Amino acid sequence: MAGYQGNKDFDACTLPKDYEDLRQSVRSLAEAQIAPHAHDVDDQGRFPKEALDALRQAGFDAPHVPEEYGGQGADALATVIIVEEVARVCMSSSLIPGVNKLGSLPLILSGSEELKSKYLTKLANGEGMFSYCLSEPEAGSDAGGMKTRAVADGDGWILNGSKCWITNAGESEFYTVFAVTDPEKGSRGGISAFVVEKNDNGVSFGAPERKLGIKGSPTRTVTFDDVRIPGDRIIGEVGTGFTTAMRTLDHTRITIGAQALGVAQGALDFAAGYMKERRQFGKAIAEFQGLQFMVADMAMQIEAARQLVYAAAAKSEREDKDLTYFGAAAKAYASDVAMKVTTDAVQLLGGYGYVKDYPVERMMRDAKITQIYEGTNQVQRIVIARSLLK
Repeated sequence: MAGYQGNKDFDACTLPKDYEDLRQSVRSLAEAQIAPHAHDVDDQGRFPKEALDALRQAGFDAPHVPEEYGGQGADALATVIIVEEVARVCMSSSLIPGVNKLGSLPLILSGSEELKSKYLTKLANGEGMFSYCLSEPEAGSDAGGMKTRAVADGDGWILNGSKCWITNAGESEFYTVFAVTDPEKGSRGGISAFVVEKNDNGVSFGAPERKLGIKGSPTRTVTFDDVRIPGDRIIGEVGTGFTTAMRTLDHTRITIGAQALGVAQGALDFAAGYMKERRQFGKAIAEFQGLQFMVADMAMQIEAARQLVYAAAAKSEREDKDLTYFGAAAKAYASDVAMKVTTDAVQLLGGYGYVKDYPVERMMRDAKITQIYEGTNQVQRIVIARSLLK
């Protein structure tokens, strides 16, 4: 994937051929090896092992890992396209590359060379996935209000507390965990980040949450009971964890925008195909102007969202000063579009859209989470407004 590294001048309107070739490669893989299992993954609420195997074999499970650690070195736009195309057929499966980036990006941004070499190499080699542990029962949108504590103990740390809503918890081998190291400082220098391994003594997982959508991606509480962490597993300097967490989200909210794009595009594609086949009053329903207007609006909204997400990816690659604004805007706008488009797709299928025999009801349920995780869209609007008014 060397052709997708560091291209900081790409234009969302006219993608270089390498990116379109990548899209076709991922789409072919997704349609052949992931889409056939998407219904069962959702219906049974099981982890999409087939998708993980296919993505790993192709190098698409953690494409963002730099080459020096054995990864593909994919830039932000290439990663967005991969997530988008997987989400087009299965949102749960798109959380494999998406969450691997979310969980490991703190290391890339702030970790020591030794820490990056150890864990990014493992991620690139397929030795385990990475999850991101920030939210707590009383610290969701107010992440700085977390209670999980890490107390210095000799040359290491003792971790106690719990994190909730952790994507791929139990399936991932590695976890980036944010914990309070100085209660008096709070989010202003009192939170640090650590790498925790699944098999560390004292790590346990709650039962999978029973969710509306993304049922193939387990969401669990992770509990830490006197977990001893070696000192070399701290990410960055003591007290820099909250800054690292927020910097990470600036980049990875764009990935949520990519998921939203994918599920919206998948719903439109299916609905348009259905409309050409479904006949009422002696002709295909695609010939009815009222339904044509719906499809036209869906397509326009998706394309507008795509331009914003791709522009945000370019800013992520360059680390532009307005990345925070664009990351929030891309995530909020694309996810709102995804919710509207998938709901309209259900409407276009009528009664058939409401049953599990057709994928649009799954897509509608899956789309909803994109308006919630990695910061609700209400929080994104706060971020956008503050960026404009500061």
